[in-house]
Amino acid sequence: MSDDTVRPLRIAMIATGGIAESALGPAIRRADGAELWSVLSRDAERARDFAARHGAASPEPAHDDIDALLADPELDAVVIASADGLHAEQCIAAARAGKHVLCEKPMATSAADAERMAAVGRDTGVRLGLAYHMRWHRGHRSLAHAAHAGRFGTLRHMRAQWTMRAPDDSTWRAHSEVGRWWSLAAVGTHCLDQVRWYMLPSCGEVVRLTPVITRNVFGGPHDESALLALEFEFGATAEICTSVLFDAPRRMEVYGSEGYALFDDTLGRYGAGRIVTHEGEHAFEVADPYTGEIEDFVAAVREHRDPEVNGEEGARNVALLEQAVS
Repeated sequence: MSDDTVRPLRIAMIATGGIAESALGPAIRRADGAELWSVLSRDAERARDFAARHGAASPEPAHDDIDALLADPELDAVVIASADGLHAEQCIAAARAGKHVLCEKPMATSAADAERMAAVGRDTGVRLGLAYHMRWHRGHRSLAHAAHAGRFGTLRHMRAQWTMRAPDDSTWRAHSEVGRWWSLAAVGTHCLDQVRWYMLPSCGEVVRLTPVITRNVFGGPHDESALLALEFEFGATAEICTSVLFDAPRRMEVYGSEGYALFDDTLGRYGAGRIVTHEGEHAFEVADPYTGEIEDFVAAVREHRDPEVNGEEGARNVALLEQAVS
């Protein structure tokens, strides 16, 4: 991309599934400094339809071949929203073509692939970010800053619970062709990112992970329910509960030596919910977190810095997911 700071960052959408349709496509359209430029799908007609509905600006916006999409000299960046097992090769191809990358979570289906992605990002000099949109929930963000500033004292424990009830195992996440985890990939990776975001600055790295994984209802290869217990370097702990077997309140809890925060129904797509701390109700602005992550990605490219979650942190998340099911 040139040094021109006037025109928007031209972004291609790789894949046109549910998250691209309902969240990422609209977010690019809303985000300051971003423009949907082109679209890749295995189905050329689907690419054309998505491009038309979301206002892709390229004279030739629809592609069913990634090499053709990446060959466009007017394209600056890609958002990868494909199945998890496709991320590595698509990311590496984009980076080698000089395109900045914002990749949906989890980064890859193996720690080795995630490390390859991070390495090619470093080697090519492109900006590589991971799309953990929950970092852009305004309430989560303000209290993460408060936690890092010591408002809760020394952090001692966190808990995150995010579940849903799947009607069957027809989703690709339940099978091994292009996925490796089910509940952990759908929502557990977000919980893990939240825990690490809040706790790493003062608690040190994760030094022990103890998993309990069940696969009994559908009997497939991937986790249906998962409980992860984490120990951090300086003695803090965390627990994560994810499942595709039952509906339950989505909840996050932060406990420190001098205070706490309870997050009810804040985990999700919409930047909403309710937060109470030891000081009382915590007010925050409800705003689309996907727009926030796109705007951070644009700013990272403009400012020659890492996005909010860089390749190294994305790879560490994958390494812990891998440890949970190894």
